[in-house]
Amino acid sequence: MELKTLDTLHEDTTYTQNVSDKMNGLLASFTVYYQNLRGLHWNISGPAFFQLHLQFETLYNRAAVAIDDIAERILAVNGKPLHTLEDYLQQSVIPQTRNVSDDQEAALTVANNIRLLVQAEKEILHAATEHKDDGTADLMTRLIHEQEKDHWMMRAYLGQ
Repeated sequence: MELKTLDTLHEDTTYTQNVSDKMNGLLASFTVYYQNLRGLHWNISGPAFFQLHLQFETLYNRAAVAIDDIAERILAVNGKPLHTLEDYLQQSVIPQTRNVSDDQEAALTVANNIRLLVQAEKEILHAATEHKDDGTADLMTRLIHEQEKDHWMMRAYLGQ
């Protein structure tokens, strides 16, 4: 009996390379965002400690799920997900956050991080829609939906 290899579902290799690269950038950015949230969760202090400590934990738990979903989607379109800290730091559009304990600065940092993630997700969504890549488009739509709400909540916390 001869074993046959399965054809990839996405035959446009130029597109799959392009979308994999974009999703790897998003994967890197999400990983830095995740670690920023961990640091904020650990270091937040002041009157809003309990509220933000819990909120940052909720956000980093969701970010961990998103990281796995993005990496698996990269594999599904025949790409290879980044996995080293060096690669993440080089490719992330989100800067590392250090020594933030103030509630206002922390919420503003998270809101700005989310804004950058949504921008990247919308770029990927546009490419995926154009190439009828429903799986990638669906993932990006879900992430955008969640993060637009998170962004609104951080802005509301800041009184904006």
